[in-house]
Amino acid sequence: MDISVVIPLFNEEESIHELYEWIERVMHEHHYSFEVIFISDGSTDQSWDIIENLGRKSPHVRGIKFRRNYGKSPALYCGFKEAQGNVVITMDADLQDSPDEIPELYRMVTEEGYDLVSGYKQKRYDPISKTLPTKLFNATARKISGIKNLHDFNCGLKAYRREVVKNIEVYGEMHRYIPYLAKNAGFSKIGEKVVHHQARKYGVSKFMGWNRFVNGYLDLLTLWFLSTFGKKPMHVFGFLGSLMFLIGFFAVLGLGADKLYCLINGIPQRLITNSPWFYIALTTMLIGTQLFLAGFIGDLISRSNPNRNDYQIEKEI
Repeated sequence: MDISVVIPLFNEEESIHELYEWIERVMHEHHYSFEVIFISDGSTDQSWDIIENLGRKSPHVRGIKFRRNYGKSPALYCGFKEAQGNVVITMDADLQDSPDEIPELYRMVTEEGYDLVSGYKQKRYDPISKTLPTKLFNATARKISGIKNLHDFNCGLKAYRREVVKNIEVYGEMHRYIPYLAKNAGFSKIGEKVVHHQARKYGVSKFMGWNRFVNGYLDLLTLWFLSTFGKKPMHVFGFLGSLMFLIGFFAVLGLGADKLYCLINGIPQRLITNSPWFYIALTTMLIGTQLFLAGFIGDLISRSNPNRNDYQIEKEI
C-alpha cells in the first residue's frame, strides 16, 4: 500500500464526509493505493456514525472509536499501530489541512529520502490566542531539540516513512514533538514543506488558550530529560545527590574542626547545635542522600510501565 492517512478527530461531524471525498479524489488522480484511518477520540456527536457509513461505502475507510476522550497523542498512537502504507500522512479533520498537499509530501519521502516531512503554515487563520503560544512553542522546541530547520513542530499535516511511526511512542500530549521523538529514535533526515492553511469551515477549534503553552513547555522538558537521562537517571540524580552530600559533609567537618580548635585553645564557643549552619549542612546532606536514592529508584522504574498505552477501544472497522 502506498499511503495511510491517519486522522484523529473529536466532534467534527460536519467536515468528515467532505474531507474523505477530497482525499479520495486526490488519491485516484495520482493512482495511489491507500487507506484512511479515522480515530474518533470520544466524540459525542454523529462523527462515528458518519465514519461507519463511509466504511460501508468504501473499502479504503477504517475507523477506531475510543470509549472516551483520551487526546490527540493516544489517537495517533493507535492510528500508527494500524497503518499499513509505506508512507503515513497525518492531518486534522477540520479541513484546515489540504489533501492537495499529499502528493508532494509523498514524493519528498519516497524520492528525496526524508524520514519525516512536517508542514509549515506560514500564513495562518487562527486567532492570536493560538498563534502566539505556537510561536513560543516552536522557538523553544527548536532550541532544545536541535532541529533548527522546523518552524512548526505541531502542524497536524506531516508525512512519515512507515518505519518511523512503527518505532516511536506517542503518548500523553507528545504529539507536539513528534519530530523530536523521531530524532531520538535515530531518524535524522527531517524536512519541512510550506503548506496551505485554510480557515476553519465548521465549528470552533478544540485546542485554544494559553494552557497549550504551559502543557507544551512541561512536555518539552519531560521529553528533553527522558532523551538525555531517561536511560541513565542515576547520572543526573546521583551527581546532584553526591554533590549536595559532600557539600553538607565538609560543612559539618568544618564546624567540628572549628569547635575542636576553640576547645583546645580555651576559646569560648557556643554549642554546634545552636548554630544555624549546622542545620543547613545537615539538611544538605539529607537532600543529597534522597537525590542519590532517587537515582537508584529511577534506574529501576525507568520507562517500565507496561500499561502506558492501554486505551479502551469501543469499536473498529
